[in-house]
Amino acid sequence: MKPNPALKKLGLADNDRAVIIHVDDVGMCEATLSAYDDLMDFGLISSAAVMVPCPWFPQTAAYCRKHPEVDMGVHLTLTSEWDGYRWAPISTADLASGLIDDEGYFYRRQPPVQERGTPEAARTEMKAQIDRALAAGIDATHTDSHMGTIAHEKFLPAYVELATAYKLPPTILFRGDKVGFRARGLGDELATMAADASEKAELGGIPLLDHEFGLPLDRPQERLGQAKQAFSNLQPGITHFYIHAAKDTPELRAIAPDWESRVADYETFLSSELRDFIRNQGIHVIGNRVLRDLMRA
Repeated sequence: MKPNPALKKLGLADNDRAVIIHVDDVGMCEATLSAYDDLMDFGLISSAAVMVPCPWFPQTAAYCRKHPEVDMGVHLTLTSEWDGYRWAPISTADLASGLIDDEGYFYRRQPPVQERGTPEAARTEMKAQIDRALAAGIDATHTDSHMGTIAHEKFLPAYVELATAYKLPPTILFRGDKVGFRARGLGDELATMAADASEKAELGGIPLLDHEFGLPLDRPQERLGQAKQAFSNLQPGITHFYIHAAKDTPELRAIAPDWESRVADYETFLSSELRDFIRNQGIHVIGNRVLRDLMRA
């Protein structure tokens, strides 16, 4: 692959390593928003995304109105994975949409919604979530996908279309060719679609990411060591580095079986040792706002 043209536009060299340190799932519950507040004050993270259908969206929107400088995207949500804590579409209650399970919520996992959800209903829901975030006063900087559900042949075209229409970087669309997307685990049809969309987007001046990495949610031990290893292994280009930070609360423990990893992310990214390590690696920490500004320019 040729070097990412966005690097030059950001004043960086072709072989520089830039990273967006991104907090997923903000607004899922109280513990995610209070953790995000602390992490913003500490200053190591550079971006986040809010789950609009979730109960703590209104408070997240209020936080963003109070702090308009924050780099907050829309974590487009078509699944609701927990057993005792659920959310549903904001655009429809119609079972014919294919977005809703027998309990009246989003499906818990990707395969059922990818199989049954209609492209039209998914587009309507994604648009409704973006519109609600904007109407609530969030200066959205990008869009991404909860649990990667939108990375599917039925949903990707509408996702790219909406990102282009709203001029919000489509952060689930990476730079790459068909071979590269196959290596990411995509099937032939989706790999071809993604490669074509990636080429068209970059030719149109839309800044794209090169790499993606996240700390696993099943290994909370030695989180600082995991993070250091991951940052030392970053490749040239722009990497989307995602974490799932939350405070240790009774609510979080009741909701999420993987709560220990989420708390470990929160504690690790409040670490001065990690912040100094990243600086000493010569890594450039950027946010999605600068990419959005490039896109809108």
